[in-house]
Amino acid sequence: MVARLTIGEFSRITHLSVRTLRRYHEQGLLVPADVDPASGYRHYLPEQVRPALTIRRLRELDLPLADVRRFLAAESGQDGSVQEGSGQGSGQGEIVAAHLRRLEDRLGRTQRAVQALRELLDPGALRDVALETLPGARVLAVSLDVPPGAGTGWYDDAMRELDVAAGDLPVLPPGGRYAHELFTGGGGRATVYLPTEVEPPRATGTSAVRALRLPERTAVVAVHPGPHDDLDLTYGAVGSFAARRGLVSQGLVEEVYLVGPRDTDQPDRWRTLVAWLVEPQAG
Repeated sequence: MVARLTIGEFSRITHLSVRTLRRYHEQGLLVPADVDPASGYRHYLPEQVRPALTIRRLRELDLPLADVRRFLAAESGQDGSVQEGSGQGSGQGEIVAAHLRRLEDRLGRTQRAVQALRELLDPGALRDVALETLPGARVLAVSLDVPPGAGTGWYDDAMRELDVAAGDLPVLPPGGRYAHELFTGGGGRATVYLPTEVEPPRATGTSAVRALRLPERTAVVAVHPGPHDDLDLTYGAVGSFAARRGLVSQGLVEEVYLVGPRDTDQPDRWRTLVAWLVEPQAG
């Protein structure tokens, strides 16, 4: 005789409330083995305990309902995935792995937000800022008008063109000159550049890339450590420094990626020079 468990008995075994079990049924996640057509009483099998606890963990990890259904379909082989023995199928593994990556990314953003908040709440946590003269430089550059809502793909596209144009030329860390409107309004003028240690050829082989010489310029500078999530803290530091001293902004900021994604896949090791360009002062 097949052992059947009432919803109350199944609830006690799984520590899932009756209300939760009913919700799982309504959502099509855990369908009882039998539902009495007259009374509506639900009955479960002991074999459903493990799936019930699995669903609970997946939902505790905020796996979307659609993905939970895909996971369960993969478990039963309904999605066509190949199940190997009694282990987890490849379809299940991909679903869970993708969600775990999303959770890790969310956790990383939360941790960085907490670190930034602690710095903001600490009156003594000041970033090193200085007024400097940046030397002129030979660069290969791509200039463009970035439309609002364009994301960051335009930067990656520009860097690819610059790398092709540079070829075997020795280069220095890349950078960019950005109008403040690019950050305040979501769109604006940008020039992405790649400094070269030798005079670059005037003909670059691509119409978008041109050889330029950046002039000597005055800037309030600071080196931003780590990921770019809290780059606004460094912008706040250099902008405040300029405002307190009455320095006149040129409407441009430069970023130089001293150590960036091109150098390491460990964001904690990134170093970005932020230069708030200002009008030179007499004397």
